[in-house]
Amino acid sequence: MIAPWLWAIFTVVAGFFQTVRNAMQRELTGSLGTVGATHVRFLFGFPFALAFLLAIMAQRGAPLPHPGWTFWPWVIDGAFMQVAATALMLVAMNERSFVVTIAYLKTEPIQVAIFGLIFLGDAVTLPMMIAILVATAGVVIMSTKPGGMVGGARPTLLGLASGGTFALSAVGFRGAILNLGLPDYFMAATFTLVVGLALQAVVLSLYLALRDQAVLVAIARAWKPSLFAGFMGALASQFWFLAFALATAASVRTLALVEVLFAQLVARFAFGQKTTAREALGMLLVIAGVVLLLAAY
Repeated sequence: MIAPWLWAIFTVVAGFFQTVRNAMQRELTGSLGTVGATHVRFLFGFPFALAFLLAIMAQRGAPLPHPGWTFWPWVIDGAFMQVAATALMLVAMNERSFVVTIAYLKTEPIQVAIFGLIFLGDAVTLPMMIAILVATAGVVIMSTKPGGMVGGARPTLLGLASGGTFALSAVGFRGAILNLGLPDYFMAATFTLVVGLALQAVVLSLYLALRDQAVLVAIARAWKPSLFAGFMGALASQFWFLAFALATAASVRTLALVEVLFAQLVARFAFGQKTTAREALGMLLVIAGVVLLLAAY
């Protein structure tokens, strides 16, 4: 029997590893460019995801799944919406502060709830919607500052568009996992992850080989930090997909907002940065939203 709270543990673990991966990707953008840094998480993440799959097959003695044709539109949507979302996120981060960009990205749960309802029929109850709105408001309040709109509308639109494409990606991957119809959710989640990363790695490699071979050379030279970023990306994705297999995408992506809360706590206790009244209010709203969400289950 699967514990009803297991998806929440998977989500919190995924959020931690994603924070590390995002920081690594941002550092790589300067030397590899937006497309190169985006490619790193897929190209170097795929071998680790494949190792996860082989380990599960060996431990369970299970064969590879045989997906029907309806699996492919879901996984293709998830894979290439994620490519677009990651690229938009990195461009937005280059034009605006990291924290403010994350605030716009974190409007994603609202968009996930809408897309999940439309495409998957994932029910969003009134308590869940209230939790999503409260937690999202907390992140936006915590992450933005007076005068934060400096820089024009472009970075804002990029951040919102990235959140929207991440939402479509989450719905696509959850749809692919459910479409497999496997009793073993570990296998369903991991197989979907491997297929998605394979599609992303192959297509982006071909694109760079045709359009910008210098980026591929730069990626090869930066293999050490790229390998770490890929590992963190694969690890984060593994736990995201496990969570998607057990709960609605909207619930998973709302709980994922705690990663912004973690960032604030680290800044406060590790670096001695004072918490402003605005940040404290935002943290209280995020906590309230998460509590409401968990109570709704």
